[in-house]
Amino acid sequence: MLDACAELVDEVGYEGLTTTLLAERAEVAIGSVYQFFPDKRAIVQALALRNMEAYLERLSARFAAGNLAQWWDGVDAAIDEFIGMHRTVAGFRTLHFGDVVDVHLLDEERDNNVVIANRIAEVLHEQFAVADTPKLRFALEIAVTTADSLIKLAFRRDPDGDTQIIQESKTLIRDYLQSHVGV
Repeated sequence: MLDACAELVDEVGYEGLTTTLLAERAEVAIGSVYQFFPDKRAIVQALALRNMEAYLERLSARFAAGNLAQWWDGVDAAIDEFIGMHRTVAGFRTLHFGDVVDVHLLDEERDNNVVIANRIAEVLHEQFAVADTPKLRFALEIAVTTADSLIKLAFRRDPDGDTQIIQESKTLIRDYLQSHVGV
């Protein structure tokens, strides 16, 4: 059902998504949809959580490959994986991590970008021994929010992502983190 939801969100958007359309696309009875999800928001929330887990798995695989020498390589990898999902994962370009539905879709108490920033802080700490401090987490929240906006702009300008905007995003984020966190 989540795969069908991802396809439909790309085709009709969140507003056009209905449980009836989902049941038809997934080739299941409408009762089966409601057996697992009380409404379309819950379905999209499950898809956003799946997207976040896929993103973190992709990022972990990049880090595990051992090709990243410095923390900024990890930041570039985080941006690259986000862009890769924009290009290849059904529903991701529309939903990202659920921000189009609700900025608290991943966590009732924290903004979606804060959830992502905190996970990136954990990964940078584990992989590069970057001190996991409130200052780092705040700077990453700013960086994630900025990168998210710039990447959306890149994909509005070019369906494959405007490479100049993407490169400038990486430079801006790296320079910002270097000057504000000194990692």
